[in-house]
Amino acid sequence: MEERAGVVYVTAVEMRRMDDVTIHEFHVDVLVLMENAGRATATLAKQMLRETTFGKRVACLVGGGNNGGDGMVAARHLANWGAEVNVIVGATKDRMKDVPLGQLYVLEKMGIPILLGSYNLRDYDLLIDGLIGYGLEGNPRDKVAVMIRDANASGRPILALDLPSGMNATTGEAYDPCIRATATITLALPKTGFLKPGASPYIGSLYLADISIPQKVYQSFRLQKTLFQADTIVKI
Repeated sequence: MEERAGVVYVTAVEMRRMDDVTIHEFHVDVLVLMENAGRATATLAKQMLRETTFGKRVACLVGGGNNGGDGMVAARHLANWGAEVNVIVGATKDRMKDVPLGQLYVLEKMGIPILLGSYNLRDYDLLIDGLIGYGLEGNPRDKVAVMIRDANASGRPILALDLPSGMNATTGEAYDPCIRATATITLALPKTGFLKPGASPYIGSLYLADISIPQKVYQSFRLQKTLFQADTIVKI
């Protein structure tokens, strides 16, 4: 952990421990955390679209892990709010974890277009990056690497979910390739990598989202101060 200006930043290992304690000891279901993360992402996306979602085109780029599940929840909310949403997946169904796969089935029933691989991203008003979560170590590969490069080349605003895909959450190293986000909405606590030299151009504006981690979990990690007294999404 590191503290800067009253905000505590955690490593990937510490964040994983916090998630595990929340889910296994406090019995907060992973679907609850995912729903809160996805809704917060959709809310910030709406702000980036100048509070007008109707008719706006949004591409949610998602992987097969829980970060991708968060992105799919965001896609559902934005579609419900009137946006034209396409979900572009970097993993086939057989490579997805069960929880995000369940989110994909919901989107299919809603009739939201699900596209596999890489597409022209220049026609969208906003891209949401839900490709890779905080556990990444090493360069992104295969379809996901192509999608990151296409997103960066599109010239469109990018909202990264939890951290830019391709960044090491602990060290801040930007692997090849790494999303260059316009804004990042990080979940529960910011990551230590965000403090490192050279990370800022990839993160863009940094926001922190409350995903309902119990206060007692924060306290068990010696974190006494809540950052969400004024709002569930705060700029840091």
